[in-house]
Amino acid sequence: MSKLIAILNVIAWAGFWAFGYLALTADPAQGGSMVIALLLAAAGAAVGMWAYFWLVKHTEATGYAKRSTSRPRFEADEGLDA
Repeated sequence: MSKLIAILNVIAWAGFWAFGYLALTADPAQGGSMVIALLLAAAGAAVGMWAYFWLVKHTEATGYAKRSTSRPRFEADEGLDA
């Protein structure tokens, strides 16, 4: 399953960059194609971020990558329990 999510991640980010470029370089007189390209780019970014975060969570859960210490953990510290 993780390989399929990784493939989805690559395809989604490729769609983001391709349709984002099309949205930025579209003729302003043709607003419909620009809006469609913008929506497809936004969808590619959303799916790409979802897939990336799913892969990060999966690799930490399976032990392939060690847990990140850069984000706060909300476990109770010793001596701070009320």
